[in-house]
Amino acid sequence: MHALPQLVKVVVGAGTGRGRSKERNALVNERLAKIVGQKPSPRGAKKSIASFKLREGEIIGHSATLRGARMYDFVDKLINVAIPRMRDFRGFDIKAIDDMGNLTIGIKEHSVFPETADEDLRDVFGLAITFVSTAKNKAQAEVFFHALGIPFKRA
Repeated sequence: MHALPQLVKVVVGAGTGRGRSKERNALVNERLAKIVGQKPSPRGAKKSIASFKLREGEIIGHSATLRGARMYDFVDKLINVAIPRMRDFRGFDIKAIDDMGNLTIGIKEHSVFPETADEDLRDVFGLAITFVSTAKNKAQAEVFFHALGIPFKRA
């Protein structure tokens, strides 16, 4: 029973861009909170980069870690509602699974989620979603994510 891979957590992140305005940060924070169902935490820059006019610690994104029932609700909503609404979607690349058995996908527009579809579409941002599993290797993870319902490209 315990040998089967399980989903440990889902991490959803959105970048606000380098040194963007406080309004943009607030907007991304608010919409990400609606999408995931909990308040995301701000993420600061790890290093200062002079050419980008970026200082260490400056907020450049927001991230939320989902576990338990909220995680499964989000995965269900992603697979059954958001992915079918994506334009020109042919499936995620199987190479998105790393050697540790985790899957990281990118979504170009946050507006595919029903919570944000009604708002004006001027400020569209992308999301990075990481599924962390207990799979021991890439082969186990492939089978697990197929069983979970993640759509992959046909080989």
